[in-house]
Amino acid sequence: MKIAVCLKRVPDMDVKFKIAPSGKSVDETGLKFDMSDFDGYAVEAAIQITEKLNAGEVTVISLGGDVVQETLRKAMSMGAHRAVQLKYDGTSVDSYAVATALAAELKDGGYDLVMFGRMSIDTAHGATGAIVAELLGLPCVTAISKLEFDGRTAKMRRELEGAYELVECALPAVVTIDEGIARPRYPSLKGIMAAKKKPLDVKPAQLPAERLSLDAMALPPERAAGKIIGEGPDAVPELVRLLKEEAKVL
Repeated sequence: MKIAVCLKRVPDMDVKFKIAPSGKSVDETGLKFDMSDFDGYAVEAAIQITEKLNAGEVTVISLGGDVVQETLRKAMSMGAHRAVQLKYDGTSVDSYAVATALAAELKDGGYDLVMFGRMSIDTAHGATGAIVAELLGLPCVTAISKLEFDGRTAKMRRELEGAYELVECALPAVVTIDEGIARPRYPSLKGIMAAKKKPLDVKPAQLPAERLSLDAMALPPERAAGKIIGEGPDAVPELVRLLKEEAKVL
């Protein structure tokens, strides 16, 4: 099975962010970057498919400047077979433009399955995978937590609020991966060394004119200091009063 996994390099979300002087991007000074969490699940799921079949190939693709090569090498150190960097030195917030560039690379690749994370953990748009499916004319199933195959049919599970869906579709298809499907493995030293020798193709991204732009970014206001009103049942009446009269949530 020939699988493509599309990756995004994102900042570590556990650090405190600053807005860049332009007011339209994050100040990257001192930030660490890694593969988006949901993309990591997709890479692991794709590798497990080829390992289970003892056949096939996983290609990881990312759009961005040369810094994305670190993310692509990490995916290959996990077990992906080859990588493609769609070189683009700008910063795009237009999911349609990004999807168009990815679809241009994917359309002639002969992939049985194209995988995305459910969303990137920085912008959380969650749109690129579905747009790529539409551009390629392929079926798309989003946020899947389990994936099996019966010949050329993919059988998937989607978690809902208190329930789940079982979905089938014919291959080739595009899927977006939710957490729970697979826990990304840590790259081994052998894998890291092997990744240095695996092919990484660099191609110019065919990004169309963007129709979506970012006007401004702002951090949320600082949270007000907490208030201790007492302990135990005696504090309940005052807590209720504050929730009604100050917070106005009751």
